[in-house]
Amino acid sequence: MTDPDFSASGPFGGFGPEDLLACYARGVFPMAEARDDPRVFIIEPEQRGVIPLDAFHIPSRLRRTVRGEPFEVRVDTAFEAVLDGCAAAQGPDREDTWINGPIRRLYAALFAMGFVHSIECWRDERLVGGLYGVSLGGAFFGESMFSRERDASKVALVHLVARLRKGGWTLLDAQFLTDHLSQFGAVETPQAAYLERLQPALSVRPEQSALCAPLTGAEAVALASAWSIGIREDGSLSSSFRG
Repeated sequence: MTDPDFSASGPFGGFGPEDLLACYARGVFPMAEARDDPRVFIIEPEQRGVIPLDAFHIPSRLRRTVRGEPFEVRVDTAFEAVLDGCAAAQGPDREDTWINGPIRRLYAALFAMGFVHSIECWRDERLVGGLYGVSLGGAFFGESMFSRERDASKVALVHLVARLRKGGWTLLDAQFLTDHLSQFGAVETPQAAYLERLQPALSVRPEQSALCAPLTGAEAVALASAWSIGIREDGSLSSSFRG
């Protein structure tokens, strides 16, 4: 289901970042038909992709990769560059994207307001992958990801989930279910059921500092896995499998 486009000239022609936050709070989100199409549509899918934070699956090879720390993971240091990466064509499987000019300006405004965050993978001071999304209450709405090196966006996703779990977020919205996300345990849920999960999540007040907290690869794997995480008196992590 889509609503009519809200603006052909950008978010400052009557639809601003506060309006976009209100859209997320009622379970809808913006998309454009193509990068060069100035129209933006408000989308309400019948089925919603969700990554359960308490059942996130890390494939064994990726688990080893994250622990090996092939990338330096940073948070919120190069949002515009992450947006550029997500908006760029990425081979024959993704020749165009839905991030147009008005959407860029909206998310840039939300980033300045502290509602949008980027998880970035760097190698030798070069951005090689990452993702960004919107944080509202205890819900995080994953928007887009990109990779210039193998597994970079996947490593960013593991680090995102680790931080969300550590900080007390309760919902990770993926918008649409894809084969790529299914490997991490993503599921599809009817929009009505999604809204029932969204409303209590919006009232949660997570620990925002957890998003930017430094984590080793091993810590990220432990926190992101379907394990029960505890903190010992000396500050180290303890964990036990929950099933």
